[in-house]
Amino acid sequence: MSEINVTPLVDVMLVLLIIFMVTAPLLVAGVPIDLPESRAGALDQQAKPVQIAMDAGGRITIDDLAVADAELPRALANIAAQPQPPEGRRIYLRADRTLDYGRVMRVMGELNRAGLNRVALVSVGPEQRP
Repeated sequence: MSEINVTPLVDVMLVLLIIFMVTAPLLVAGVPIDLPESRAGALDQQAKPVQIAMDAGGRITIDDLAVADAELPRALANIAAQPQPPEGRRIYLRADRTLDYGRVMRVMGELNRAGLNRVALVSVGPEQRP
C-alpha cells in the first residue's frame, strides 16, 4: 500500500476542533473578588443581567468596565434608560467580603436612585466550618 490513510487524522482533528470551540467561550477574563458564602440557591435567569463588581480596593466595574465613583450615578442612569426585558432589568452586585458595609450600601443607594430595584447580591456556596 503506497498511500497514507488520513481518516484517523481527520477524526482526531475534528474532535479537537469541537473541544476548542466549546471551551473557548468559557475562557473569559474577570475581576478577582473574594465572595462571601451563602446557602441561597441560584436564580433562574433568561435575560443577561448587568454585573456590578466591587473589588477589595473598592474599585467598581460594570460588566468588566471600570467606573469611577463620581461617574457611577451617570452610568447607572444610562443602564436604566436602556430598553428593559418584560420581567425588568436584573442587576447582580458582587462585593468583596473585606469591603466596608457603607461602601456597598452607597452603591445600592445609587442603584435605587437610578430606579434599578431588582438587585441580587452574589455569593459563593455555603461556608465550611472547621
